[in-house]
Amino acid sequence: MATVELTKENFDEVVSDNDFVLIDFWASWCGPCRQFGPVYEAASGRHEDLVFAKVDTEAQQELAAAFEIRSIPTLMIVRENVAIFSQPGALPEAALEDVIRQARALDMDEVRKSVAEANKSS
Repeated sequence: MATVELTKENFDEVVSDNDFVLIDFWASWCGPCRQFGPVYEAASGRHEDLVFAKVDTEAQQELAAAFEIRSIPTLMIVRENVAIFSQPGALPEAALEDVIRQARALDMDEVRKSVAEANKSS
């Protein structure tokens, strides 16, 4: 599957219509972003069951602000409408594969339970 360009207009639809979305927050002027781009694209070819998306932080400043993106590239993973991972920095291929493996292995019932408990106490 080709990488999906996320905008404020399609963000909610893409994230809610797909159970597992990886999001690369990037900008064209960012050297580490350009370094991470081919690694991200290659992973999208290996994991065709997942949605790989990109947010151009220059063109989509509202989205970047909504997710408090302070450093790029930042990789975020959303599973079943829950952000389960967010980390700035260009990941090497092996680290990206490990993050995907760990995200796949999460018990989302446990994650939702933890989120509900955290929301009760706040």
